[in-house]
Amino acid sequence: MVKQRMTMPKLGESVTEGTVTKWLVSEGDHVNKYDPIAEVLTDKVNAEIPSSFTGVIQEIIAKEDETLSVGDVICTIETEEAIVENEEKGVPMPLSTSSDNRARYSPAVLKLSQQHNIDLSKVKGSGKGGRITRKDVQALIEAGKETSSAVQKEPVAHGDIIVPLDGIKQTVAANMVRTKQEVPHAWMMIEADVTKLVQYRDSMKQSFKQNEGFNITYFAFFVKAVARALKEFPEMNAMWAGDHIVRKKEINISIAVAADDKLFVPVVKQADEKSLKGIARDIHDLAKKARSGTLRSEDVTGGTFTLNNTGSFGSVQSMGIINYPQAAILQVESIIKRPVIIDGMIAVRDMVNLCLSLDHRVLDGLICGRFMKRVKELLENASEESMPVY
Repeated sequence: MVKQRMTMPKLGESVTEGTVTKWLVSEGDHVNKYDPIAEVLTDKVNAEIPSSFTGVIQEIIAKEDETLSVGDVICTIETEEAIVENEEKGVPMPLSTSSDNRARYSPAVLKLSQQHNIDLSKVKGSGKGGRITRKDVQALIEAGKETSSAVQKEPVAHGDIIVPLDGIKQTVAANMVRTKQEVPHAWMMIEADVTKLVQYRDSMKQSFKQNEGFNITYFAFFVKAVARALKEFPEMNAMWAGDHIVRKKEINISIAVAADDKLFVPVVKQADEKSLKGIARDIHDLAKKARSGTLRSEDVTGGTFTLNNTGSFGSVQSMGIINYPQAAILQVESIIKRPVIIDGMIAVRDMVNLCLSLDHRVLDGLICGRFMKRVKELLENASEESMPVY
């Protein structure tokens, strides 16, 4: 029999850690390959981890509610198979049982140590057999930041409430800091007269609900307009990749969904190829999954552009932080009735602000201005002919 290691898998493009919320097996249990063995929570998704092997659970290493980095060992399985998958690469390799594991570093550990000039020979590993994990290196980096910046913690007074951060909030915070530190944000805003769009939706929302069983929201129209504009301006559907820019072929729009006190960002896949009804159904289904905690990994990965419905909270102007590694995020604000001047006369119209945050390494004001102008045109001329439901 051979002892194999199961590690924390990567459950999303920017996911670096996960929290084991529930073990579905116990030590001594027999499992088949692909059987679910644990439930894991990240900032993007709740998921079940399948076993990579057929065998007997020998040791459960990760405790419930413990947060581990991608690649950290969560349990061991006794099996007749003689290979184990490398945590970072997924490449089969022999499982070493010697005490010299500290000398075998994963690619993630090596890359992180090189970026921050850390001598791994002087690092005490917390992994099995003294292996140095990504978490060990990250802890040294964070300790160095605290020492160098001499951050003073806020004192806690009588009556103050301490709110601990769960894994999701910690990961979201880390990603936001990384984005603001790495990405040179720029910002622009336009306003659109969506009176025709409001009239169009009002004319069909009841029949749509009766026929389809769910509501068609204003947000579906905005997703549709943005998807069409991205098709016409592929420069916007891009990502920064260090020494080059990647323009994505598929148009997959990430949408922000609030669930209790957490925020999830599921993805409407291939939005440019879907009808208004198809987009509305995706929004409905993804929001339902987010609020019930049933989002899967494929529901939250692959996004190329983010659309955020800040208007649902009454916001009229906001500046979004870009969803790394995407190049832009568009905030859709509240639709407000207000007087405007049309042909020298005052009229009450339905107006909305659209606020774009952009990565200035990838995009400039010229292309973003043209893109926003096109989104404005599509929204202001929304009708059954220009934006059919089916």
